[in-house]
Amino acid sequence: MSTVAPTGGARTGRRRRLAVYAGGVVLLAIGVGLSAGLGQVAIAPTEVIGSLLRAVGIDTAWAPTDPIVEQTLWKIRFPRIAMSLLVGALLAVAGAVMQAIFGNPLAEPGVVGVSSGAALGAALAITFGLTLFGSWTTALLAFAGGLGATLIVYGAARSQGRTESVTLILTGIAVNAFGGAGLAILMFLGDNASREQIVFWQLGSMNASRWQEVGLVTVVGLAAFAVTIVLARRYDLLALGDRTATHLGVNVERLRILSIVLVALLTGVAVAFVGIISFVGLVVPHLVRMLIGPANRPLIIASFLGGGALLVFADVLARTLMPSADLPIGILTSLIGGPFFYWLIRRTRRRAGGWS
Repeated sequence: MSTVAPTGGARTGRRRRLAVYAGGVVLLAIGVGLSAGLGQVAIAPTEVIGSLLRAVGIDTAWAPTDPIVEQTLWKIRFPRIAMSLLVGALLAVAGAVMQAIFGNPLAEPGVVGVSSGAALGAALAITFGLTLFGSWTTALLAFAGGLGATLIVYGAARSQGRTESVTLILTGIAVNAFGGAGLAILMFLGDNASREQIVFWQLGSMNASRWQEVGLVTVVGLAAFAVTIVLARRYDLLALGDRTATHLGVNVERLRILSIVLVALLTGVAVAFVGIISFVGLVVPHLVRMLIGPANRPLIIASFLGGGALLVFADVLARTLMPSADLPIGILTSLIGGPFFYWLIRRTRRRAGGWS
């Protein structure tokens, strides 16, 4: 059986992808180290490594002897780091999938109503004090709200057995507007305490992340991520146009349905416990695409690493920028993402002549 040797361009592309993967892993490791060590209780890197080694049965002289240090790491910082990594990674992957199925680098998960639906679900639980599922009620209603809004957008946009991307986006805008109005009504009906809670939930925060929540996000998020890797080749064919992709054996309509459900799962489970975090799904896939090109499998993998690293660093800043205060992480991502979005619009207009 003969094999085809890779060309010089293919070898260069592969080396670039490996360099980006390695850079993502290194950034992630640095971010995790900083996040574990910095805070009100300063912890040395050796103690962090020693604690991790002891957890897998290797006792070293680096292991912390102070029980407060051990509790700070395992009850507060490690779950928070794991949640930051997962949320950033899943939002970035959801953004990459959105941009693939819409063929538009400006698409992001909020377009199909996930964020507004999740906010509405969370506000419903907070305003009326619902406790159907104990302490998880707000998170589960947020997840249900995000998934429900996505399905409504898709169902309303579907006509004669097919769905056009433009119709889907416009329907998403309408549902987002309706969700915003519903949120305003709930805030009007609620008392001052619930209004304040809703506002802080919308700003996003990794504060008080717990291992049980991390476990749920891991199971749901990684399962959805694995499916996006399997579908990556079909996204490459979809980039050639619906008609060409159909001729090449892709069921375009089924692919869009499955992808939208995946985006709802990825985004819904990411925001359910930590609130709305904007722009990660828009910024990270676009940056990665500029580095390694448009092939979707490496794009999705690199977006996973990049999104995780970005949010771990953002969480370090949120915890350390102001003494004795924990800034909402959504503020930081919006401060970075807003100017980037404007730059992206200007760049697209300059290169492609705009959208008119």
